[in-house]
Amino acid sequence: IVGIGASGPIIAKSLMPVPTMIFWRNLIGGLVMAPFALKRKEWRTLNQRKAILWSALGGVFLAFHFICFFWSMKYTSVATGTALTATQPIFVALFVKFKGGHIPKQSFIGIFIAFVSVIVITGIDLNLSVRSFQGDLLAVAGGALAAAYVLISSKVQKEIATSTFTAVCYLTCSLTVLPIVYLGNYSLTGFTFTEWILLAALILTAQLLGHTLFNLSLKRVSPAIVSLIVFFEVPVSAVIAYFWLGQQPPAGTIPGIVGLLFGCTLFVIRSSQSISNQR
Repeated sequence: IVGIGASGPIIAKSLMPVPTMIFWRNLIGGLVMAPFALKRKEWRTLNQRKAILWSALGGVFLAFHFICFFWSMKYTSVATGTALTATQPIFVALFVKFKGGHIPKQSFIGIFIAFVSVIVITGIDLNLSVRSFQGDLLAVAGGALAAAYVLISSKVQKEIATSTFTAVCYLTCSLTVLPIVYLGNYSLTGFTFTEWILLAALILTAQLLGHTLFNLSLKRVSPAIVSLIVFFEVPVSAVIAYFWLGQQPPAGTIPGIVGLLFGCTLFVIRSSQSISNQR
């Protein structure tokens, strides 16, 4: 929670271009995990090779999730952007429902509350500035892309280890964003020492202590429980942004953020209870 909670404030603080930061973050993260993945040699069976291909697809989704989330941190407040990205479990539920899965009726109460809260937040931000509203939309899109990434992560780790999944996923993510770096004429080097320190902090906290442990937990803990715990990223990010950046979300959006977290929490708890009862 502390690892992923630190990501928003670090991104907002850094002056490094978004695509460049995503590239270095995932390239280094992937290289750190690669030796552990190579040691396992999980490419021998057909199912493992299929899982590796799915991991690469997860890396593509992760790249676009990062693009949306990183830019949202530049456009809107850290607290608002992080809260809107936390709608990820709702998108997972909609996908499950679309595929014919069962979602308890009580869970839809949480979805409704979360949906209304999103409208409240984005409506207030649109009145404040178009830029903030654009950041809100990017954050919601980031939540949807994160849902796809989490679904793939949960699926492939039945066949391969977390180290293999994250190595393939992170390296694919860095390669996916590389054309954007060149097409946008963003620099990969030449930044101040402070910017490299911020990047190192982002890799250590959000990438290794955040996403990597998040994926590791999906092998051992229910995705519903993991999603519930991840909601605590929102207050952690907000507190760090307040004390470090002096950033406070507009007063009008705070009830919306609270409602969004309440709705998502209600949804996850109800869904988790339903799964337990079915077992």
